[in-house]
Order: sequence, then structure tokens, then C-alpha cells
Amino acid sequence: MANNDSLVAIAGAGSIGCYVGGCLALAGRRVNLLARPRIGEAVRQDGLRVTDLDGRDRRAAPEALSATADPAAALRNAEVILVMVKSGGTEEMTALIAAHARPDAVVISLQNGVDNADRLRAALAGRQVLAGMVPFNVVQSPDGEPLRVHRASEGKVMIEDGVAGLAELLAVEGLTVETHGDMAAVLWGKLLMNLNNALVALSGLPLATELADRRWRLILAGQIGEALAAMKACGIKPARIAGLPPALMPKVLRLPDWLFKRLARRMLAIDAEARSSMWDDLQRGRSTEIVELQGAVLGLAQRAGVPAPVTARVAALVREAERQRQGSPGLSPEAVRA
Repeated sequence: MANNDSLVAIAGAGSIGCYVGGCLALAGRRVNLLARPRIGEAVRQDGLRVTDLDGRDRRAAPEALSATADPAAALRNAEVILVMVKSGGTEEMTALIAAHARPDAVVISLQNGVDNADRLRAALAGRQVLAGMVPFNVVQSPDGEPLRVHRASEGKVMIEDGVAGLAELLAVEGLTVETHGDMAAVLWGKLLMNLNNALVALSGLPLATELADRRWRLILAGQIGEALAAMKACGIKPARIAGLPPALMPKVLRLPDWLFKRLARRMLAIDAEARSSMWDDLQRGRSTEIVELQGAVLGLAQRAGVPAPVTARVAALVREAERQRQGSPGLSPEAVRA
């Protein structure tokens, strides 16, 4: 059972982790951030500024939360651990939890991709591990400025049902949290939305600008159509995440710009600053989550014998950009479709 006095560790406090941790700390929850030294130093020095699309602008003082790069210090007393590292860091974080966390701590995967909770469960046998999903985008201030995290889009965090009081612990101002009985469907539904991360990364455009351009939406519609075909062939029914039933997403994305803007206002309710985490990874020369996103669709399509040429093309271009390590290649939609 979780309660409002439970200590929450954010295991991987990047942009989204800092936003979640900041909201919890501002609500009086006890929070440890396990973060890179740069972020930890910024929080200890100036605290954490938390803003959002709804106009909130709040600051958590340095003493309101703990920020450290030491996994033992961050994890050893935590009763709830929110795993928020990129999918490629799941195994490393699993080892840290096994070495330093309490055996009765509740572990929740709030990561992209569809199999991170399963990977955590397999390596943390005997511990309670739950799946979760974060739908919104968070933008972090540039290096060298006081640390600010800005929630740039809307959405409710979903967590697997099973621990009394957990949603109540995590649901605070600026952070809506609900339980869900079928997290597998939720994660596949979120993956459909995440297929756009790669297009933002390849184009270098802000998310709202990219989505407003039908040429980019046609590529996204192609990817989602391929994913839906593969899911159907494998008996997977993705949950509705962004207001539209998954089956309608390709049709709506293909609409003319003027009609799309009228019908998809909720989808376009995005701060002008927002890009994708995959764009940020390319800019910083880091590995992306292309394997866990487009790669998951390609694996499913191969298993089902369903073609997925658009998804394969997008994945190949992101892998090439990773190899080049020169940031976003700034491609046009015509270059992606070539």
C-alpha cells in the first residue's frame, strides 16, 4: 500500500522525470531524483522551475527534493520507484534497483515502448513491478540556464492497477494519474503516437509545425496504418490514447490541412517549443529509442508477414542519423519518402 508519506524515487530524472518529480515535490511529497550530475547540481543550487501548457509557473526550492547521481542514496529508502530512463537503459537501471532498493519497493515503468515492464519483472523476480505510460511531452531549458521543465502537451499518466493508494500518491496538481486494467493495450496505443517522434527528429521541426503539414502527416499515417495491420494480424487491440480511436488515426491524418486543423484541435494543442525526445537524442549524439518504437512495429510485422516499408524507411534514416552524430539531418518529407 502506498500513501502520501511514501518516499518516491525518480530513477532516471531527465526532462519528464524532473517534471514528475517537481510536481510531486511541490505537492509536499517526498522525492529523490536519481539524475545526471549536471541536473543534480542545478537542482541543489537553484531548485527546479516547473511550468506547463495550462499556464502554471512554479518553483520547487532546493530543499523540497533530493537530487543525486548516487543510486544507493536515491533508491535505498524509496517505497515507490518510477523508472524513467530511456529503454536502452532498462537493464542498467534494473541492476541498480536490485543492488540498492528495498525488496518491498513498488517499481513502475514509465517508459516508452511496450516491453520495459516485462524486462523489469524478469530481472526483478519477486518484486512488484507495474507498467505505466506518460502521454505528454516535456521540454527542458538549454544547458547553462537555471533548470526549467515545461510540460508542452496534455494527457493523463496511466499506471497498472494493483497497489492501493498509488494513484492518489502520484496524482497532484499538474500531474493527472489514473489506473488502467489493460496496460498492454495502453502501451500499444501510445506506441502509435510515438511513431511521430522519428519524423520530428528527422525534420528538426517543432512538433506542432510538423503535424500541421499534411506531407509529414501522410508519412505518419503510413506508419500507423502498417502498425495497425501488424497488430490486427497478431491479435493486439491498441487502446484509445489521444482522443481518436486508433483505427481512425490514419484517415484523420490524411485530411487536408484546413480540415485537419479544425477536427484535430486536441492533437494540435501543443506548445510551440515542443519537439520529441528522439530529436533531443540526435542533437546530443545519443542513441535513440528507434528499436523500441519503429523496431517493435517491424518485429511485429515480420512475425505476421505484413509489409511495413514506410516504417522500415523511417527507421533506417534515424539509424543513419545516429551513425552520423551530427544532430537532426533536417530532411524534407520528400526526402523521407524517396
